[in-house]
Parts: sequence; structure tokens; C-alpha cells
Amino acid sequence: MSTVHSSPDSGIHRPTAPPGPRPSGAGRRRRNPLVLVGGLALSWLLPAGLIALHLGVVLLPLLLLAVAAVIRVGGVLLDRLFVAGLIVAGAVLSFGLVFSLWPWGLSPVATTGTMFTVLTTAAWVGRRAPGLPLRFRWSDLLVLGTFAGFWHYLFHPVAGASAAERVAYFATSEDRLAHFSFFSGIQGVGGFNFLHQDAARAYLIPPSEVTYPQGSHFLLAWTDTLVHSAADPGDMLQTMNRYFLYLLVAYALFCTALVWAARWIGGPRLRGWRAAAVCATVGSIMLASNYLDLLTHGFDSTFIGLLLIALALAVLIRPAMGFTEFLLVASAGLITVTFTYNIYGAFVGVALLGALVVHRRRFAGRWWWTLGALACALAVAALPSALSVLGDLDVASASNMSGPSVSADRSILIGGGLLGLLAAAMPRNRRTATGQAHLAVLLGTGALLTAFAAYQLHTIGRYSYYFHKMTAVGVVVALISVGAVGAVLQTSYRGAGRALTRRLGELALSGLTVAAALSLFANVQWGFLTTDDAPSAWSGNPLVVWGRGEFESDMGPEGAAALTALRSDGPVVALVSNDDYKNLKATWLASLLNRRGGDMKALYDVHWVDIGGPQVKEEDYQRSFAKLKGAVQQLPAARTAPKILTADRSVGERIKRDLAKQGTTVTVVSDPGILWTQPWGRTFPGG
Repeated sequence: MSTVHSSPDSGIHRPTAPPGPRPSGAGRRRRNPLVLVGGLALSWLLPAGLIALHLGVVLLPLLLLAVAAVIRVGGVLLDRLFVAGLIVAGAVLSFGLVFSLWPWGLSPVATTGTMFTVLTTAAWVGRRAPGLPLRFRWSDLLVLGTFAGFWHYLFHPVAGASAAERVAYFATSEDRLAHFSFFSGIQGVGGFNFLHQDAARAYLIPPSEVTYPQGSHFLLAWTDTLVHSAADPGDMLQTMNRYFLYLLVAYALFCTALVWAARWIGGPRLRGWRAAAVCATVGSIMLASNYLDLLTHGFDSTFIGLLLIALALAVLIRPAMGFTEFLLVASAGLITVTFTYNIYGAFVGVALLGALVVHRRRFAGRWWWTLGALACALAVAALPSALSVLGDLDVASASNMSGPSVSADRSILIGGGLLGLLAAAMPRNRRTATGQAHLAVLLGTGALLTAFAAYQLHTIGRYSYYFHKMTAVGVVVALISVGAVGAVLQTSYRGAGRALTRRLGELALSGLTVAAALSLFANVQWGFLTTDDAPSAWSGNPLVVWGRGEFESDMGPEGAAALTALRSDGPVVALVSNDDYKNLKATWLASLLNRRGGDMKALYDVHWVDIGGPQVKEEDYQRSFAKLKGAVQQLPAARTAPKILTADRSVGERIKRDLAKQGTTVTVVSDPGILWTQPWGRTFPGG
């Protein structure tokens, strides 16, 4: 029987033969064909049965557990599940290329049945008997507690609200509406938009069907087929509600993944109060982070991409797994990150290169397999980006584009990065493979950020949109580097006496560590008021503010009541106020509810139409009417005349008369009750 030897930092495991002769056939589990037949039958009967019972959502944890039971990674269940999650995401996106082209589309039975079939066959061929490590670490509670804490605040303001009322939190920006159009398009065409470009244009604004990365949207669209137990999403308002809830889960997972990744990098040496310090510090920083703006302002692909890159970098820095598992996670990291936010793929490439160099001796005799598998993964990962470049994407201008963005916290980016460098450079870490791979990621990330900054300064003389997007990866690297810092702190509590006394002492130190981290990094003041009895700094925390419902957008209660008027078989222009940005969002929302997101190619000019409410100045009317007329006349032919919804009857009647004079027939519906006047000062990041 072969044994496995690994270094204390748990690098890639490589089987080695023990001394002495080995009996013929010993140590090899025999493959029973009946097991394969039974597994294949179950692979299809289980999805079919659960979908028939409208319990398709159960398939998601079952698939995750099935992958976790077959791979051999980590020593505790939570570690196994995080790695399995990355592999499942990579499998969904990879198989998604096939799902997009076969006749069954995103049928939940066909997609999950296929993946269970592949998993069953691979496990049988590889003689992998399923098994899960039913062990845990006390710091698992901090990792899971991070998710519970974030979910509490994220879900609190919408708990008990109807789907229409939750639109106030969903439609906070046009970016969110654009992301939902990709999600809706994938559901409509039954696969990736870039593989169904003609059909996808009915759901989103061209040429984004081929130029924008769609990995996060595909993952959520596939998940929705399981939750809804059908490929047809059904009522669009309910679909919008489900998409919004997926985003809340994804953001909570993003923050949780950072905590787990930091602990994973610390390795088996990171225990006791030091593990508590690492987990509590990273979680506390994210509690007070401005990165909640990524959720609020609709940067959905960004924070999902950061979630995936945190997982990918962690397992590449410390690949505590066998050769096969390493190829799986490396491939999954490349594919998921590049599909979701392609500019982040370069950072995964740096981490992968570092892992290959650091562990080069472990690949001896397997380089052809390694490079061949990774080359295939790279080809799959690069496919959407290659289609973008071959399409209408101007890479040079796109890389320097301007736009609202969420800036990285410089103290975390710079200070955390330098602290990570210090930890990686210390002899105790530098001598390990994990320390060397970590140092490679830190230096490589810094080099990529510096190179892109130099490019932007040379071409446009300033930092713009995508530089701020890339610095978010620097923040992720800085935060997960806290695990390496914790690993070089003083060893565990050494109390005198029996084991129980030592454990109680360790528990006390861990509790104090968590309390200190929450106070230092999350502004938790444990009930103490300021000298003038003002609220504590914790009350101004962005997450706490969200939990109080203060991030409700201007499409609040009045907007929710108007949603029924937005339904139509044809194009809809919603002029619900004298605010052009509200009119744009309302019109876009109407297009999405009617599965006509492609109308926004013509109707985007509503962004400059600030009429619809009462008391309109003549110059405002004339300017806005010119934009409105041009937008309506550019609409593609439809069986139903465009509907214009206004909040003021006199304005609506005038618009109808003036369009008729131009030879354009429309239906105008006016309802003063839909006037949207709720103020909201958070339209753009920093606004």
C-alpha cells in the first residue's frame, strides 16, 4: 500500500512506495461494475425525483457533499467543503459550455444528472470510495459565525418584505439592472449569452452579450434552476427577488471566504488563540469595510469574482492535497475567476506559476500531465475573453474607461500587504513551500498592480475605473495574508496543570483576542458611549446602516406600488418623476420585467429625459421630448405599440399629441399615484 508524505506546511502530497515487496494486487480496491451501474442510476433518479417534488434546491448541497466526499483535501469538513465549492463552480462553468449548446439547455435534471454521472464515473475509475472527515476545529465557529453575522445584517431590512418591496434594495443602480439582464438572458437562451449572441440581444444591451464576462451570472442562473426546480424562471418579479437574495448570500460568502482563506494559509500550525486572532481580525475588517458599496451599487460580478479569487489564491498558496486535486483546483481557479471577471485571471496565473515553481520537484515525472491539463484549463478560461476581443471590444479604450468605482482601503491595501511581506520573509515561513508561494503571490500581485498603474499614468495620466477594480485583489491578498502573520506569533497558551486547565486558558485568550479584534477593527465599543452620549462608531458601520434599512433606494414604496403598471407585451418607457436617473432605472426595470432588456439599446437615452411629473419647465420639456422621441423611434418593430407611463396626466397627454405629430403611435398611461419622490443620495459610489 502506498503512503503519503508531506511537509509540515502541507504542500502537494506525493505518494511514495514504502520499503519491502508488495503482494500482487494488494492495496488496490477492486472496481465492482455493479457499484458503477447503481451510482449512474442514482445520478439521474435523484435529480429527477427531487425536481418532480420541487425540491431541486437540495441538489446543490448534495452535489457539494458528493464532490467533497471524493476529493482528498484538508483534515476537517469545513476545509473540504470550501475546496469542493470551488471545484463545483469550475465544473458548472466548464460544463456550461456544453449545456449552452445541447438541446436541453439549463434543465436542472439534465445538468445535475450529467455532473453526478461524471463524478460517479471518475470516482469509480479512480477507486475513490466516498468519505468525509467528520472533524472540526474550534475556529470553524468563527468562520461560520462570520457568515451568520453578515447574513443577519444583510437580510434584516428585507425580512418579511414582499418581492415588490425588495425592489427598493435591488434596483439601487443601473449596474445592478445590467447584471440582472445578463442573468435573465442566460435563462432565456438556455446558456451563455456569448454562445447565443443573436437571441441574447433581446435580453440585454448589445454588444455586451459577447464583451462582458458572464461567469457569475451563469452560476446564479444555474443555481436558480435548482431553487426554482425548473429551467423556466417563471414570474420575473419573483425571479428578480431570488436573484437579489442570491447576491446577499454571495456577499456573505465573500466575507466568510476571506476568513477561511486566511486560516487555510496559516496551516496546521495556526491553532488556539492565534487562529482566533486571524479569523476575528479578517472578519472585523470586513465588518467595517467600505466594500459593502460593491453590493449596494450593483458591482455584482466584482464581489463574486473576489470571492472566487480568495478561494483560488488560498489553495494555490497552500495546496494541501494530492496531484489530481491540485490540477482540479488550479483549473477551477483559472476558469471561475476568468469567466467571472477576466482581468482578475492574471492574479490567479501568478499564483499558479508560483505554485508550479515552488513545488517543481513534486511534479517530477508528471510534467506532461500537469502542463497538458493546465493548458486545457487555460484554453477554456480564455474562450470568453478571446470572443470578446474578436468581437466589438476595444481593449485599449476599455482598460482606461472611466466610471464610478469603490476605492480600496489604502491602509489595508498597503499596510496589510507590507505586513504580509514581513511575515512571508521571516525565516520561519520562508523555509516552507507555503511561505515561498505566499511570497510569490505578494510580489506578483504588487508587480501587476504597479504595471497597470504605470500603463494608465502613461496613457491617460491618472488612475481610472479598472485600476480601482484591480486594487480590490490587492486587498484580498492583504487580508488572507493575515493567516501567515498569525502563524509566526508566539505558540499556544502554556498554562500549568492539567489539560482541562490549559484548554480553559486557551479559550479565555481566544475570547479576549476576538473581543480585541472587534474593538480595534470593527469599532465595536461594547456599550460605551462617547463623552457627549452620542451613538457609538459601530452604529455608523455600513453593514449596520444597511441592516437598519437606510440603503433603501428611491424606488421604494411608491415604486413598488407602480410595478403592475410596468407590465406590457411591448416596450415600456416609465417617466415616473422629473428625475432623469429615476426614469432610466424605472424604464430599465420595466424592460426586465417584460423580458425585453434589449429595448434599452434604444431607450438608454431616457437617462436624459427629466419629465413625467408635474410642473415641467418648457425648456426642460422640449429638451427631454427630443431625447424621448429619438429613443422611441429607434425601438425595434413590435406587435404592441410602445407604452409610455407618466406620473402627470397633462404631461402624458402632451407627449402623446407631440409624438403623433411626428407620426409615432404610442399608448400613454398616466397615474399621479406613481410619482416617485423619495430622496436617495447614494446613486453612485461616494455620492
